Amino acid sequence: MGAGHGHRLHFHGHSALHRAAAHHKVLALLGFMLVVVATPRGWWWAYLAEGVLLGGVVLASRVPLGFLARRMVVETPVLVFAALLPLIAHGERVDVLGLSLSRSGLEGAALLLVKATFGVVAGLTLAATTEPQALLAGLARLRLPHQLVQIAAFMVRYLDVVTDEMRRMRVAREARGFTARDPRHWGVLARSVGALFIRSYERGERVHLAMLARGYDGRIPLDLDRPQAPAVAPRGHGHAHGHAHEHAAAPVPALLTAPAEHA
Repeated sequence: MGAGHGHRLHFHGHSALHRAAAHHKVLALLGFMLVVVATPRGWWWAYLAEGVLLGGVVLASRVPLGFLARRMVVETPVLVFAALLPLIAHGERVDVLGLSLSRSGLEGAALLLVKATFGVVAGLTLAATTEPQALLAGLARLRLPHQLVQIAAFMVRYLDVVTDEMRRMRVAREARGFTARDPRHWGVLARSVGALFIRSYERGERVHLAMLARGYDGRIPLDLDRPQAPAVAPRGHGHAHGHAHEHAAAPVPALLTAPAEHA
């Protein structure tokens, strides 16, 4: 009962790291990354110690390594850049497997990979052990500007909504026999992106009006001292015709936590 419980980046568990306060974990992540970034070039023993520390935290979280590995695809652009760095960097050259590579580029690529990997693994571990709503409340407790916390809350909530909308549009295109194979099809994809933007903009207007109708005054309470009751019925229980009544009765925070199909 991991990936399917809550947000797709969160892994439901009962480790000490799961129980730790969200703002403490955010401060620990920030401190760890500051140390990693500040570690001088060539201090490989320090990078080894940081890697061992991070590995211990991952093991203590009891989050499956495969769960984290599948989500590390976000690091792909960094990997591509690191692979190109020895080829395009200047300085002393060395031959590796018949390729003339820059020595400074190789060292820079290694440092980039280590620091980026540490950052991605640490961030994924934080996300896997912290519910999104708890993380937002932790940011608020750290006195992050409330407007930024609200932006992050809506991003977390509606990223899944927009992604699901894109999936439905793709399924609709494929059901009509459309498959983008060459630049001639870019026009159709561009129109789909435009339609998605308009739908998202209109959804944002509807949500804003709904929040104003519920007394929104520029601040959204993020109370995690007690578990929040679900705003609507779970998926698959056959309440498709009750969406309007559920939205009318839901408080403002429910607009950030309701399932995607009700937005």
